[in-house]
Amino acid sequence: MKHATFHFDYSDLHVDLKQIENVLGYGEGDDREIVNNVVKDLLNEPGLFRQIRAEYIIYDNIEFVSSDKSLNINGINFNINKILFGQLKKAGSLAVFLCTAGEDIGIRSRKAMSDGDPLTGYIYDITGSIIVDAATDLMQGELEKQISAQGKKITNRYSPGYCGWDVSEQHKLFRLVPDNFCGIKLTESALMDPVKSVSGVIGIGPDVRYNPYRCSLCDMKDCAYREQKGR
Repeated sequence: MKHATFHFDYSDLHVDLKQIENVLGYGEGDDREIVNNVVKDLLNEPGLFRQIRAEYIIYDNIEFVSSDKSLNINGINFNINKILFGQLKKAGSLAVFLCTAGEDIGIRSRKAMSDGDPLTGYIYDITGSIIVDAATDLMQGELEKQISAQGKKITNRYSPGYCGWDVSEQHKLFRLVPDNFCGIKLTESALMDPVKSVSGVIGIGPDVRYNPYRCSLCDMKDCAYREQKGR
């Protein structure tokens, strides 16, 4: 079992104003002055992105059960359904990962909302999602480097709540990591705290492959990144 921990600076992520505008839905010619000013102020706030972290643990003790399209990791069974089963079934091991943008941006989003400024609150929220996604990309890239040196490959990353994998299985996933792993805790309703956090698995092996993200695999029709995600 291998374990790696990462601490990222905001500058490592290469997140810029245009990227945030795109996710907010702005196109060429749209008037974006008010939003731009809010985003610029947000990105310049000292200490806002001081808690960006990621960790993963690699498990070799895995088994794929064809009869019910489930996955067993270290004795814990996951009902990942046929979509993810098909994407992961050639893996010989799996990385269980967590990543967070930290708690500050979520706190400020909620405060702006409660102060009657929903625009700023929403921009904080979207920016937090972009930050944690970019940090997870970096973590996955580092994992890929390590795995490539061993002559192996990785799959896309997959999280509970996507592609039909029930979000309640977060509780099972968190049983595979130590308490307070990556500074993240799980509520009874399977939500992560800090809110701007992600968890999931990445397949590893000589016969797996990475596919450009295909929205047809996922049933989240209201995803902010739909048809935009690539690598």
